[in-house]
Amino acid sequence: NKQFCTTHDLILWQTMVQLIALQACLPILKLGLEWYAGWYTIIVYPSGFLSPQGYLDDAGVRHQHDRRLSGEAWEGGPVILSWDEVKNAGEINGENLVIHEFAHKLDMRNGVANGFPPLHDMDAAAWSENFSQAYEDFSMNYTSPELERIDPYAAHSPAEFFSVLSELFFETPDIIVDTYPEIYRQLSLFYRQDPQSGAVS
Repeated sequence: NKQFCTTHDLILWQTMVQLIALQACLPILKLGLEWYAGWYTIIVYPSGFLSPQGYLDDAGVRHQHDRRLSGEAWEGGPVILSWDEVKNAGEINGENLVIHEFAHKLDMRNGVANGFPPLHDMDAAAWSENFSQAYEDFSMNYTSPELERIDPYAAHSPAEFFSVLSELFFETPDIIVDTYPEIYRQLSLFYRQDPQSGAVS
């Protein structure tokens, strides 16, 4: 079971819960609810929120800053969503915050999100090779006309590449088929679904 809570006096309606839950269940339609085990809370903000970010520089000095986000997934912790970004999720445009953040949760089932979720009856070497090659290509060429339909945020890290491509997989699969067909095949095997043809296995 998952607990929903809100911030900044946002009123949580049943229709809001249903909208988020329906989208969240799409990636695990053929995997099972147990793939979302081990964490319990979904936090809904009215709009974008500030998240404290930190990093160590080469000199070992830690830098801290706030970053405005529309969604976030914590390892072992909650999924955080901006309602402003979720409420229009019925628009099938290849951008889906819920699918994106819940794909991170699947990725985190075997540790820190790194674009390599736990695989089932799949060739791990093929996944690694296909995703590494595609991520490297996208990172170098994301400004090209051939790749302009993919959110440049996918170049941020292998984890973001996996989540952004998962959004496309469920909403606009033709984009992946046209650009990275080997990634479409890997995602189809992983999610046990074939959105382009409407088939599930």
